[in-house]
Amino acid sequence: MWTAVLPRNKMDFSNIRTGLVSISFRKLASCDLIEEVVKAGQQGIEWGGDVHVPHGDTAKAEQVARWTREAGLESAAYGSYYRLAEADSPEIEAVLDSAEALGTSTVRVWAGKKASADADQAYREAVKADARRICGLAAKQNLRIAFEYHGNTLTDSIESAGELLNDLQIDNLDSLWQPPNGQPEAVCEESLQAILPRISNVHVFHWGAGFLERFPLVEGTDRWSRYFELLQADRKPRWALMEFVKDDALAQYHADAIQLREILS
Repeated sequence: MWTAVLPRNKMDFSNIRTGLVSISFRKLASCDLIEEVVKAGQQGIEWGGDVHVPHGDTAKAEQVARWTREAGLESAAYGSYYRLAEADSPEIEAVLDSAEALGTSTVRVWAGKKASADADQAYREAVKADARRICGLAAKQNLRIAFEYHGNTLTDSIESAGELLNDLQIDNLDSLWQPPNGQPEAVCEESLQAILPRISNVHVFHWGAGFLERFPLVEGTDRWSRYFELLQADRKPRWALMEFVKDDALAQYHADAIQLREILS
């Protein structure tokens, strides 16, 4: 006699679309990168503001936007290198104009360039003041600002990111999320849950402690399955954007794209 094993209930992830962060392949021309994303069966691209869509070059942004649309893809976000409260950041007006020309609604910025442990209260207040300023400017162009969730910024810990977002109750301010490098799964889950209502898009990768310690996404299937289950608490439409694959290899990107689709199926 045998007992049938019923499949576990599957979650509906239809609100999550997938794509690629373009800086993962900076050496690829924009048209070639678009072709790879189409081949991977993904839906969008977060275009970087350093190489593919330079800050302030609205003609280039419009061209890339057209190529993206013609390929059946969307510009999921504009990955700028604007750092709050830092004098060497690009002009925010140039950043916002490029995002508008690109046809996206989300602009990634960085919460300064100091680790939270090294930032005094004056620095934190300066970052918050600049966030308020640029969110006001972005709202006039129907754009949203999203913090990069990253080391050596004020979003590098659960406590610091939470305090920053709690103090900045701004309608068009969100945060990205990615697993903190080298941290146990429980810490990553806690960081996700701590800012869940404010998360717009997520950056998908499976790394160890360092930038070059990268592994195939298939080895992180259990972790990412759990992360996506937690994200579904509010069923908010989001992009899951792949970033910096093992060995910077296109073959690995395509393998990881298949695995991401499997996780979300």
